[in-house]
Amino acid sequence: MKDLDSAGLDCLAALADERSFERAAQRLNITQSAISQRLRSLESQVGQLLVVRSRPLRLTEPGKVLLRFARQLAALRTDVARELGAPAAPNERIAIAVNADSLATWVLPALDAVVQQGLEQGFGLELVVDDQDFTHDWLRQGEVLGCVSTVRQALRGCLVQPLGVMRYVAVASPDFMRKRLPDGLNEANFASTPFLVFNRKDDCQVQWVAKAFGLRAPRLQERYVPSSEAIVRAVCNGWGVGVVPELQVRALITDGSLVALRPDLSVDVTLYWHQWKLVSDLVAAPTRVALLDQIGQALALGAKADLAHH
Repeated sequence: MKDLDSAGLDCLAALADERSFERAAQRLNITQSAISQRLRSLESQVGQLLVVRSRPLRLTEPGKVLLRFARQLAALRTDVARELGAPAAPNERIAIAVNADSLATWVLPALDAVVQQGLEQGFGLELVVDDQDFTHDWLRQGEVLGCVSTVRQALRGCLVQPLGVMRYVAVASPDFMRKRLPDGLNEANFASTPFLVFNRKDDCQVQWVAKAFGLRAPRLQERYVPSSEAIVRAVCNGWGVGVVPELQVRALITDGSLVALRPDLSVDVTLYWHQWKLVSDLVAAPTRVALLDQIGQALALGAKADLAHH
């Protein structure tokens, strides 16, 4: 395959970000017709459909492959331009995917210094939130440059390093325990007990109950609260049982605001940092490559301080 058209790759990346031809054209300051022409040219060059023209539009699997290349090319091109003294482009960003529980606990403090440095250098950090079992898909599809994930194996062209263990414990409010579970959570009442769940990807509650009672696939009464912080507040308000990061509720258990059910039992989720292996010999000026490495180092240090380790 001959060299791919960089203008077409830029259009593909803009379409992936904006999810419409109109907004992609506005972002690149060209007409929608030009976006369509460049995309058709790129599709002709590779001989495959890259974008499904739906509302919102979506990339095909070949499109996702090219998107990864487009992101990497844009990152290296930006770094070279910076090395040559070009001014920072507006809204330059580094996107990473993290799970909501990490975002609610240890990630923001870990990244603070790097984010402040990036702002001074013209970079902005974009955080994409998904379940820890699915953040890897954002990296695989080229939507982000790095991710915090439960996946142990590195993708081709990526680096991976272990971060630590996010320990999940089951908690409820004292009032909820008195009214609903005076004898504690047991095999006779867990199925009728409301459990607070982040979303339909979240299975920590099922894992905890399965581990607690030796069951294979327990069915729970689930109440969805799509926010890590809100789940803890809902548990404190007596909405149900939550299986949440021990790090997030440690102080609430200590001061008696929450009760730990089976304190000896936890669900341990090992987290890893993945990032693209972007190679650049140009290191004199601040670059996206260098900042991505610093993000990985900052997350590793933050995880070492806050997460459990086997």
